[in-house]
Amino acid sequence: MRLSTRGRYAVTALTEMARRSAWGGGAPVSLAEIAGAQGLSAAYLEQLFGRLRRAGLVRSARGPGGGYRLARPAATITVAEVVEAVEDTIAGGPEGGDSAAMPPDQRDLWHALAEQVRLFLSAISLQDVAEGRTLGRTVPVPGGPDPGEGAEG
Repeated sequence: MRLSTRGRYAVTALTEMARRSAWGGGAPVSLAEIAGAQGLSAAYLEQLFGRLRRAGLVRSARGPGGGYRLARPAATITVAEVVEAVEDTIAGGPEGGDSAAMPPDQRDLWHALAEQVRLFLSAISLQDVAEGRTLGRTVPVPGGPDPGEGAEG
């Protein structure tokens, strides 16, 4: 399983915008500024920002001093939303996507993994990434034990 360049670039670009507080009334950020700050391709960012705009994650501002702003505060935009806006799927299982030819137990494995990735990315906001609050994060397993259970107090 891998996250493509599209997803990584989109998260990187919007994290840069979050660091600059580019939402609401904040100053718009140009794609050239983002590209320069993060070492990304401005032409590639143009393609991604079309998808991000259609998904309602960014708004464009035209004219001199124009660029893009986050459509909502960074704390309310999840990494999963960003990835889903630019990817066909977060984790589609084996390369090629031909899961119908797979034995059911393996298909279930890849679908479960994809769901865990989605849950993990859904629990992390752009603000978390911008402020370095991602290390050590875990996703509770649905129906599993409560992480606090069994601890002696």
